[in-house]
Formats: sequence, structure tokens, C-alpha cells
Amino acid sequence: MSIHIDARPGDIAETVLLPGDPLRAQFVAKTFLSSVKCVNTVRNMLGYTGISARGNRVTVLGAGMGMPMLSIYAHELVNEYGAKRLIRVGSCGSFQADIKLRDIILVASACSDSAINFGRFKGMSFAPTADFQLLYQAYIAAS
Repeated sequence: MSIHIDARPGDIAETVLLPGDPLRAQFVAKTFLSSVKCVNTVRNMLGYTGISARGNRVTVLGAGMGMPMLSIYAHELVNEYGAKRLIRVGSCGSFQADIKLRDIILVASACSDSAINFGRFKGMSFAPTADFQLLYQAYIAAS
């Protein structure tokens, strides 16, 4: 158990989907996973672990809005629970006119002007990049 996640050892899968909204986490888990177990309720940031349609164990955990909350959850998931793949799912904004509301966007890389990012990387911008094979498999599944 960590400070912000009350899951027991073994409750968190190696693959974790991270929507911002805890109710979206609940919806995703109950809609797309089977044998769902609630593994976190701390601060009502709901988390569930279940089995995907392909038979893989998956955790879905709300991660809040913004870099500070996501940083806390990502740190604890990796360091306290052994998560290997963290996948941000949810909504985003766009400056491009051809991207419409509810379009699905698969992003290879992105950066933020968040003060947390600049502080952690000594004034430099950092753009985490998705594993290509994982991103490609998401593309195939969404096609």
C-alpha cells in the first residue's frame, strides 16, 4: 500500500490505463473488463483491476487533472506496485481546426509547459514518447 493508492500487493496489473476522471475509470473497467475488482478508493480516485477481452490483466485508475496528480500516481504505480506500462487515456484539447470533439487521437509524443516538467528536467522541456509497438497495437485495435 502506498500513500495515495490503497491497493494490496498484487492488486495492480503491469498495464495501467490512466484516465483523469475516476468515474471514467469506473466506466472503462465495468464496460471493457471482466472479473473486475475495485483496488483503490483513496480520495475517491477509483481504481479497478480486471481482465481484458484478450485475457490480459489490466488496471484502470483515475489520475486526476494535471501533471502534479499524474506524477504522484505514476511514481507510486511504478515504484510501489511494479507497473510496467502506463497509458494515459481521456480527453485533450487541440489548436487544430480539423480535430473535432470526440475524435480519437493516438499520440506518439507530447510535452507540456508545466512548471513540474521544467523543475524536474532543469529548465528543459521533456516529451515522453510512447513505445512504438504499443502505440501501433493501439492503432490496430482502434482501426
